[in-house]
Amino acid sequence: MTGLGGADAVHDADQIEIARVLFARPAVFLMGAAQIDGLPPADLPEVAFAGRSNVGKSSLINGLVGQNHLARASNEPGRTREVNFFVLDERIRLVDLPGYGFARASKTTTAKFQNLGRAYLRGRPNLKRVYLLIDSRHGLKAVDAEALDALDTAAVSYQIVLTKADKIKPAEVARTVEATLKAISRRPAAFPRVLATSAEKGTGLPELRAEIAEVCGVFE
Repeated sequence: MTGLGGADAVHDADQIEIARVLFARPAVFLMGAAQIDGLPPADLPEVAFAGRSNVGKSSLINGLVGQNHLARASNEPGRTREVNFFVLDERIRLVDLPGYGFARASKTTTAKFQNLGRAYLRGRPNLKRVYLLIDSRHGLKAVDAEALDALDTAAVSYQIVLTKADKIKPAEVARTVEATLKAISRRPAAFPRVLATSAEKGTGLPELRAEIAEVCGVFE
């Protein structure tokens, strides 16, 4: 399982290696912003990670940078209640957006977190792409449609990343990739390639690193 779905892979071995070296450089937590006016200056390219609160965002971010505790993982759904910024090699910011579909937050509190995420999407000029994480065991669900609609409305380029691909058989992953591509085929802001990843096994992470490096101009 290569980790790629949709269009053929566009990154050669040299680019994969450049991305590997980049993500091996220091990555540090910069800040968490609870309000839109508390964001850092828009002076570095950013990529953001969004998804349901139990989809494995923290684990994926940690896997990308090879650190176990950079992004805080929790057994409590919805713990990410700020926009959290991490800086990679002083060149790129990785942004962890508040999860949606909280199981234990009140409707009022949930709306506050989701509105913060939407405000970030609408007003961030240096945002290069959003990676929308979907559990490969379940595929796109009705609760994900609102996130897709918000991204399309904000006209922010986004790419679907399937997580936990090691939990199901490769043939099932392939079917989920195909179904996901079909579901987003007419969405205007969706990037037409789906990545299947496993933070635990490392599947798909080299390709995702290369995707991020490309959209942030590292290969230019």
